[in-house]
Amino acid sequence: MNQIIVGQFIALKRKEKNLTQGQLAEILNISNKAISKWETGKSMPDYSLINPLCEALDVTVSELLEGQASYNSMNEKLLIDLLRRIQQLENQKFMLYGIIMISMGVSMQALSHVTEPQFISGGMLLLSIVESLFGLGMIIKYLLK
Repeated sequence: MNQIIVGQFIALKRKEKNLTQGQLAEILNISNKAISKWETGKSMPDYSLINPLCEALDVTVSELLEGQASYNSMNEKLLIDLLRRIQQLENQKFMLYGIIMISMGVSMQALSHVTEPQFISGGMLLLSIVESLFGLGMIIKYLLK
């Protein structure tokens, strides 16, 4: 799946329907900047918008993801489920990164107590606090999604 090709396909189908980016955005209840990002290949639609987007453009999910009209009989529900799972995995990596950062922070804090000279120990303690807070922030970001 090539974001640029998919974006060009979205633009083509939107224009065939005589819709502006703003009109399509209004149909999907999103900003027209999101449509612009899709059409320029800077981002892809959220999986929750795939079905409404396909309905608005009168295309199938497989056509949208291929970036061209096709006669592929792939199961649309399976594609949606696959996209949802990919997005879940992308989100879960923030949780994993957060846990790793907190673990590094705890390890660094333990090392700071046995390290000499004192200014290095203090620097390690500060770094451990920063790492732990950063990890906590990543976990919170995951939980808020």
